[in-house]
Amino acid sequence: MLVLTRKLMEKLFIGDDICVTVVRLEGGQVRLGIEAPREIAVVRAELVPERRAITQKASARPLVGIRAGAGASAGTEIRSQSVGAHGIGNRRPGRSQ
Repeated sequence: MLVLTRKLMEKLFIGDDICVTVVRLEGGQVRLGIEAPREIAVVRAELVPERRAITQKASARPLVGIRAGAGASAGTEIRSQSVGAHGIGNRRPGRSQ
């Protein structure tokens, strides 16, 4: 494990694509800002077991193809994807505040 000391608004990079910034220090807590490509999952440690369970359930059952209704071209399929509690797998578009 690498242990680093950073001050407020200092950054560290993981590889070329991930940047971690110390955004706020308050009491015994540190608030971090993480910039990463969308294809890289950023998940709190306590949610990892839940995320694995959701992934295992999703891979165990096949996705159901549903033909799209009005406004979609013929033959277009919409695939359902389960999203767990806490919005796992959901990132908002654009930069976070």
